[in-house]
Amino acid sequence: MIQAKVIEDSIAAHGKRLTTLQLVYPRFIHAEFMTHRVFSRNASSSRAIPIAKMIEQVLNSPAMPVHWGKNQPGMQAKEQVSDETATTAAANWVRAAHDAAQRAYVLMDLGIHKQVVNRILEPFQHIHVVVTASEWDNFMELRAHEDAQPEIHELAVQIRAAMTSSTPVLRLRNRQSAYNWHLPYVSAEERHARRDEPYLLAKLSTARCARVSYLTHDGAEPSIVKDLELFDRLVGARPLHASPTEHQAYPLPLSTQSSKNFFGWRQHRELIESTVLA
Repeated sequence: MIQAKVIEDSIAAHGKRLTTLQLVYPRFIHAEFMTHRVFSRNASSSRAIPIAKMIEQVLNSPAMPVHWGKNQPGMQAKEQVSDETATTAAANWVRAAHDAAQRAYVLMDLGIHKQVVNRILEPFQHIHVVVTASEWDNFMELRAHEDAQPEIHELAVQIRAAMTSSTPVLRLRNRQSAYNWHLPYVSAEERHARRDEPYLLAKLSTARCARVSYLTHDGAEPSIVKDLELFDRLVGARPLHASPTEHQAYPLPLSTQSSKNFFGWRQHRELIESTVLA
């Protein structure tokens, strides 16, 4: 399962676009995705997900390769094996996932914490990621290329398709209006009701980006009070957990101006650090 969905898409008057997507892809390509330093991202952690829930996912929908290439010298497997061999390979991959799930059951029964047990399951897990960036060209050049690993190639193709079909919203320079902020996971109703409170909405967005979802981990509607409490735990204490503050932004005067890893947009993290770390 590889998916890409645009959840916030903004463009400044100077033309620089800022896009946030929610992604699902096999955890075994996450290290490759992490090499792109212009991305701001948060991901679901196997340390936070109950063991039973992770085992269920691995048993019912294990992460699978999308291409069964023939073994050959070099990093690319251009040619795929026969259909019969691919079927056998897939069956063995699923069997390996089930074996890992059985070992996880044993460790769970021994009382081992999920931050250890879930590591066994990681090769067969899907990971949920929220990513925000103003610069996508290098990623597309490398990962939408035929030489890329098939799974990250498919991810790049889906990201490109999602962005192509999305129309960014114009954000103006007045940062005192919430309408001019890039705020992932903030609903239109919340933005309208609190249009004069962009910094509060940025805090809500931060909390939701931290859990990679508008909904809570239990699938319930978010509570503003609890989201603000989560924000305070992230950035109001030590150690500072600032990465979820990298997804919110408002336009800078020029597209060539930078703020952290963004161009043309002032990143919320920069504001937080100037206050918290001052």
